This record gives sequence, structure tokens and C-alpha cells, in this order.
Amino acid sequence: MSSAVDAVGNPIPTSAVLMSASKHIDIRCRSENVAYLKCKKDDPNPEKCLHKGQQVTRCVLSLLKDLHQRCNKEMDAYAGCMYYNTNEFEMCRKEQQEFEKACPY
Repeated sequence: MSSAVDAVGNPIPTSAVLMSASKHIDIRCRSENVAYLKCKKDDPNPEKCLHKGQQVTRCVLSLLKDLHQRCNKEMDAYAGCMYYNTNEFEMCRKEQQEFEKACPY
């Protein structure tokens, strides 16, 4: 895995990238996620919550782009380690620490 973004700079939300950014996603996109989950709980019709799901997706993609712009070397190293180690946090603590230092929540 060479980079967390494609050729035009758009984030590629692989499982390793999403796992690496999970703490940031929790903080930055919490309100969107809560609204989506509340919608899903209140209405079993999946079509009713599409807009809320799009808001979650938009928030996460925006966050990933921001993280890549602010600390791309550390983000790529952490996501690459997570990819190589099948998303095992324990195997990537060094890269995680460097990423969180470069891009604090």
C-alpha cells in the first residue's frame, strides 16, 4: 500500500485507512454518526436514512483528505502498517504514536 489517496488527491477509504483514522473519525464525525444511527433505529426503511448516510460519508472523506494534507507521511506509514498487519493495532503502536503526534485529535 503506497498511499492513502488516489492520483487526484481523493482519499481511498480502505479498511486500513479507516482503522488508522478511527479515533479522529469518532471525534470529528460523531454528530453525523449519531444522527444516522438514530435514523436507522427510528425507521426500518433504509431509504429514509440515505441522506444521513451520505453526511457520514462526506464527513469521513473530508476528514481523511484533511489528515492526508496535514500529516501524509505519518498517515501513510500508519495505514501501511495496519494494512501489512491485517489491521492489528498492537503491531503498529509506533506508527500510531507518530501519527497521533503529527495529527492530534
